[in-house]
Amino acid sequence: MKKVLLTTTAMAFAASVASAGDMSMSGAIKLTYGAFGTGELKAGADDFASEADLDIAATSAGGNITMSGTLELDESGSAAGPVSISTGTLTFAYDKNEMDALTVTSAKATSDAAVWDGEGDSYGDYTVSFAAGGIGVTYTKDQESSDNAMGVTYTAGALSLSMTALDETTGAVDTKTAGGGVGHDYGKGDVKTTIGATYVTGPYTIALSGDDQTDQDWDASIAMASGDTTITLAADETEMMSVGIAYTNGAMTVSARQEFNNPVVAGVQVEDETEISLSYTDGALTFGATSDSGQSGHYGDEAETVISAAYVDGDVTLAAKGTDQDEMEVSVTFAF
Repeated sequence: MKKVLLTTTAMAFAASVASAGDMSMSGAIKLTYGAFGTGELKAGADDFASEADLDIAATSAGGNITMSGTLELDESGSAAGPVSISTGTLTFAYDKNEMDALTVTSAKATSDAAVWDGEGDSYGDYTVSFAAGGIGVTYTKDQESSDNAMGVTYTAGALSLSMTALDETTGAVDTKTAGGGVGHDYGKGDVKTTIGATYVTGPYTIALSGDDQTDQDWDASIAMASGDTTITLAADETEMMSVGIAYTNGAMTVSARQEFNNPVVAGVQVEDETEISLSYTDGALTFGATSDSGQSGHYGDEAETVISAAYVDGDVTLAAKGTDQDEMEVSVTFAF
């Protein structure tokens, strides 16, 4: 009788596993030496650090409803990753403070200095989206503050129209604790509605957008593609104009952008920005370099100048990067 019970239990367990849908695992182990800051937050002293990440993802699609979720494990503990439920043209997704339709910039006056970096952080919690017949509708909300963003898009041939209504009246309300606790307290963001249009004709792409703020913002650009080269001219409400060029040839991609006629803000002339980037890939080797004069005084990946290189050997990646702020970081990562 005992053997029969064990066999029956095993069969039931196997049946439940077989009907549970697809499951996958992925992760990485990383050893780093050096120190990299972020945004306006300077890095600490060079030192060794290790990271271990494991993601367990599962998807069920046995009926008319598809559901997926992820369990994320790392050196700091465990957490539930994004969860999505979809049926037909409708999708619901939940990922606390990770929906970037709602984003506010940390303010030093209201945030813990140990974690403040002056960069924008997402704080939306869930998104409902619909897409059919060239029409797309997306609604994102933050549960704690009730701030929300709604976007509507329509595409018909070469013409694309969009409208986004953004309400960040409250801003993220999760609080930061002394010593760097997890959360937000960044103050208010934008409240505006933005309308945009894009039209493609031959090699040209024309784009226009504007919002309804008291001090209205607008952007206009025209891009021309010719073979491997794209040239873009743009202007905005400050009468700033820019010209950019991007070129791709096999393993190499180069781009450059220059701003002209930047405005005077609070009696100070805003400097014209120069942006240059280069990336090159040859088999297992990748090299990259970026320079953006508008990022002066920033650290880490947001620094004015960043140079990086990586070499892939099977499942292991060797990488190194440095900035104009005398930062450096060398890492070895095993991905599985």
